[in-house]
Amino acid sequence: MATILVVDDELGIRALLSEILSDEGHTIEIAENAAQARAVRERLRPDLVLLDIWMPDVDGITLLKEWGAIGMLTMPVIMMSGHGTIDTAVEATKLGAIAFLEKPITLQKLLRAVEQALVKAAPRPVAIAGMAGFTRSGVNPQPVMHSLAQHSVQAPPGLASIQPFDLDRPLRESRDAFEKSYFEFHLAKENGSMTRVAEKTGLERTHLYRKLKQLGVDHSRNKRNNGN
Repeated sequence: MATILVVDDELGIRALLSEILSDEGHTIEIAENAAQARAVRERLRPDLVLLDIWMPDVDGITLLKEWGAIGMLTMPVIMMSGHGTIDTAVEATKLGAIAFLEKPITLQKLLRAVEQALVKAAPRPVAIAGMAGFTRSGVNPQPVMHSLAQHSVQAPPGLASIQPFDLDRPLRESRDAFEKSYFEFHLAKENGSMTRVAEKTGLERTHLYRKLKQLGVDHSRNKRNNGN
């Protein structure tokens, strides 16, 4: 998962974005002004920055321009504003911003923008000379993808096999057991992304959370990745 720096002078915005993105499994750093953002940027290299435009000391456009001038704009930046204009968005894009989000930011727009920014920033597999069709790891992706397509019901890594069901019991218990296995399968398949699981299963996120809690399914991505 990614390390994301959230820069906004509004406490409520910082808290909300931190909660949403942490729930998606990301590590969140926060800053309430340009000075703090500079300090965090010097201390580490975030995978993504969510940067507010209107801040009391140095505005986001100026900070974006500063990072670009000194060679520190090595990560994708998504600009945010509640008073943005088309001209502002165009300027931010010209200075290196990858996207522009208008406040109030909806959950779906936020997660979509973050996912797209991280995908664009991710390094692509490099083919080894003389081994066409093979990635750096030495695995040819075509047979693998073909195999996965033929066995779409196979459980993904992290869920060894689909649990057998004892049908000699009340319908409600059998249904709950099936639903638990069903959601555990999709959580493992989507690497714990609640957004993708919600889209895959056709449930709203709030309904999905309630359903997982009811079934006793642990949707903590960190625990699942660590095998706990």
